[in-house]
Amino acid sequence: MSQISRAILKDTRRVVVKVGSSLLASLSGGIDTPFLERLSAALAAQIAQGREMVLVSSGAVAAGCAELGLSKRPTLLPQLQAAAAVGQCALMRIYRENFLKYNIHAGQVLLTSDDLNNRARFLHARNTMRELLRFGTLPVVNENDTVAVEELKLKMGDNDALSVAVAQLIDADAIIILSDVPGLYDRPPSEEGAELINYVHNLEQEHFAGATGSVSGVGTGGMSTKLGAALGAVIGATPLVVADGKHEGVIAEVLNGEEIGTFFAPRQKRAKARMQWIAFGRTPAGDIVVDDGAKKAITEGKKSLLPIGLKEVRGDFCEGDTVAVYSLSGQEIARGLVNFSSSEAVKIMGKNTSELAELLGAECCETLIHRDNLVII
Repeated sequence: MSQISRAILKDTRRVVVKVGSSLLASLSGGIDTPFLERLSAALAAQIAQGREMVLVSSGAVAAGCAELGLSKRPTLLPQLQAAAAVGQCALMRIYRENFLKYNIHAGQVLLTSDDLNNRARFLHARNTMRELLRFGTLPVVNENDTVAVEELKLKMGDNDALSVAVAQLIDADAIIILSDVPGLYDRPPSEEGAELINYVHNLEQEHFAGATGSVSGVGTGGMSTKLGAALGAVIGATPLVVADGKHEGVIAEVLNGEEIGTFFAPRQKRAKARMQWIAFGRTPAGDIVVDDGAKKAITEGKKSLLPIGLKEVRGDFCEGDTVAVYSLSGQEIARGLVNFSSSEAVKIMGKNTSELAELLGAECCETLIHRDNLVII
């Protein structure tokens, strides 16, 4: 099978661009207005060429901290939410002013994990985004930090994972993640001899092993969350590029197919929209660990996951939730909609399907996760 090249980026018509907090604002100086002006001009130039652009913008908390005179990022949730509320207003004001220079209206879209986990709300958000694009606006998307529940801890992945969810919402042709680093390195970039990886055909465990978290002090992401986003994009057959947002003309160069940043090649075949939603449109409510026989059955045999292969249950989930499936070695191998609650899963762990009714006291599904609701990662 031939590898997919960057040339496919030249023909993209609908693109999601994610910008990290460290590029947009600092705790001491607030919003980097010159950077936002350059970013707005770059996006407007692509729209003028006929592309539909969506901006996933971080930076609300950092901008709000500066507005409120906070010297460091708060750790208490109410303070984070207050900073986000103030910062989001400041960001949108500047975006609106900048895009109006190019006769483009900016539309604010705030999402939470609940909006993406619930299928009906997911579809409503999808319809809204499509209408915004049809009107020729530029949607500016952020996580709705001011109402996010405590369990989220404002860490949807510093909007890296959100950019993939948005790409799924609108059937985007490509995702560009602008960062404060040039891309993915073969080892931590601070180490001597570290080299930029220009092209990733298959994401492997060693890629994740060398990734690090955020060290900017204003965001919550880092290369590890970008790799998680890349995994979602690969499954959705959406090309993704991580590149240096400080580089002048970076968006144009990426979409011209030039070798800048790290290009994560997509799968040849795009997963169905519903399967993308199962895998990366929802936050897993819990984890399950399966033995090697079950792993082989679902990854090679394309079978449903049965309780007999279940070895461990982690977290508190309900029937119909998305769960992450791990191998005994600790590698995530699949995600799917589970047919049992976590308490029920514990009761039937390692049992034959013929024993399930007796154990649970009622007729029930024979599969832990049916093949039609299972996505191999």
